[in-house]
Amino acid sequence: MPGKPRFKPPTADRLNRSALHYLERYSSSAANLRKVLERKVLKACNHLDLDPTDYADIIDAAIENFVRNGLVDDKAYAETKVSGLRRRGGSKRKIEAHLTAKGVDRDIIASVLGDDDHSEEETGHIFARRRRLGPYRTGADRTARRDKDLAAMCRAGFAFETARRVIDAEQLSDRPETGDPDRDPEV
Repeated sequence: MPGKPRFKPPTADRLNRSALHYLERYSSSAANLRKVLERKVLKACNHLDLDPTDYADIIDAAIENFVRNGLVDDKAYAETKVSGLRRRGGSKRKIEAHLTAKGVDRDIIASVLGDDDHSEEETGHIFARRRRLGPYRTGADRTARRDKDLAAMCRAGFAFETARRVIDAEQLSDRPETGDPDRDPEV
């Protein structure tokens, strides 16, 4: 078992390499990358008894460099997240909360969600299909579980009326549609 981790004082080069390593693995907003670098600096400073505020300019320069070079783009990050979360059945409220937590500007969020062509009901059906709620539920206990299914949809950020329309929809096929003609003969 290795000993205690050894920390080195943060430098511009070390922070740039850490940020680049993080960006190779994950997409990120500028504010989220700032949080990552601040945690790294704080951990090293706590261990070495240094003042983390001394490194704020280095962090700012690193973030500015990555934004200028196009490695960090909040609008592209938001578009990618909206697309992925919508495909998985994410509601607009859930997507807004997720992007806000990652530090994306509200104007960018509103712009990207305004350009989104998925309806809430369409993504509600995707969510219900993935969770096997309402018309996608197998078995005869659909009416007994209606209130719980509605609550699950509302907790996921869907408006009550949207959740009600999705849960009360006609009985649908138990087999989820994949859009693959080899697997779905009806498509």
